[in-house]
Amino acid sequence: MVGRPGPVVLFGSGETSASGRKVYDWLLGQLPQPTRVAVLETPAGFELNSAQVAGRVADFLRERLQNYHPQVTVVPARRRGTPFSPDDPALLAPLLQAGAIFLGPGSPTYAIRQLRDSLAWSYVLGRHRLGAAVILASAAAIAVSARALPVYEIYKVGEDLGWRAGLDFFGPYGLALAVISHWDNAEGGADLDTSRCYMGRVRFEQLVALLSPEVAVVGIDEHTALVVDLGAETCRVMGLGGVTLLHAGRETRFRSGQTFSVARLGPFQPLPPDTRLPERVWQAALASQAEAEATAVPEAPPPEVLALAAARAAARAHRDWPAADALRARIAALGWQVVDSPEGSRLIPSPAGSRA
Repeated sequence: MVGRPGPVVLFGSGETSASGRKVYDWLLGQLPQPTRVAVLETPAGFELNSAQVAGRVADFLRERLQNYHPQVTVVPARRRGTPFSPDDPALLAPLLQAGAIFLGPGSPTYAIRQLRDSLAWSYVLGRHRLGAAVILASAAAIAVSARALPVYEIYKVGEDLGWRAGLDFFGPYGLALAVISHWDNAEGGADLDTSRCYMGRVRFEQLVALLSPEVAVVGIDEHTALVVDLGAETCRVMGLGGVTLLHAGRETRFRSGQTFSVARLGPFQPLPPDTRLPERVWQAALASQAEAEATAVPEAPPPEVLALAAARAAARAHRDWPAADALRARIAALGWQVVDSPEGSRLIPSPAGSRA
C-alpha cells in the first residue's frame, strides 16, 4: 500500500548556501531524527570530479546541520555499464534506508539518460512514496520535469530550441511540469540576458510556445526553494527569491514565505491506494523500511534530562545565554542532544560514539 509521500524540495540554486541551510533546517525539523541522507551522484556522473561535487554537498549537510546529526552517505551511481552503475543493488543500498535523498548539480539530460527506468530511480520513487523527502537542486530539478530543458545543448552547443522527455516525477500525481532552475540568473550582466536558466527572456518565450498547453512552467529563482508537499497538497516558497508559474496562458508570481495549493500547478490527483512500483523494487523498499523501524526504537529522555531541558528553556526565555549553554553541556554529558529549530527545541539521543 502507498503511504503518505514525503516532501519534495526543488532548489533553483543555493543548495549549499546560507539560504539553503535554512531550508534544510526546516526540512530536517519535519523528519524523524537522526535522519539518514543519501546523496545520489548521478547528475554529475559524467564529470571527472563528480565525487567532489557530491562530496561538497555531503560535507555541507554534515557540518552545517550538526544539531541534527544527519547520517550522510554519497551513492556513487555515475554511469550505466560501469562498476558505478545506477542499476547495481549493492551500490544503491543506502537509498533504501534514507529518510532524505538528494540529487543536485550536473547535466539534466545526462541525469535523464542514466536514471530513466533505472533501479536507482525506482528506489528513489519507492522511498518517496513511503515518506522519504526528495531534494532536487539545479540540474536534477530540471531532469524530473515532464518536459525537461536541455540547457547545455542549447546554451553551449547551439542546438535548435526544443524540449526533452524528462523523468516526470510528478506525472503520476496528474501534474505535467517543466521546472526551470536559475530563473533570475544575471551572470550575463547588462550585455547578455541569462535569466530563465541561461535561455534569456526572448528565447524562453519561443520555448514556451513549443510546449503543450497542459504543461506548467515552474521557474525557481536562485537561492530559492519550492517545497511541494504532495501529501498535504500544498506548496511553500522559501529562500531569497520567488517562484514564477506559467500555466494556461497566465503568469503568477509567488514570494518567499507564501504557500499555495498544489492544484495551482495543474489537475492534481493523489496516488490510488493500490499504486506500486515493480514488485522487486516495492518489496525491497518495504523490507528496508520495516528493518529501519524495527531497529529505531525511540528512547524517552529520563526525568533528569527533561528537568535540565526545562531549565534551559527558562534561561533562554530570560536571554541568559551562558546559563543556557551550561545546561546544554550538562544535557550532552548525560547522552542527549538539544536540537533548536524555528519550531522549538527537542531532545534526541546523542550518537553512540559521542556519548559520555
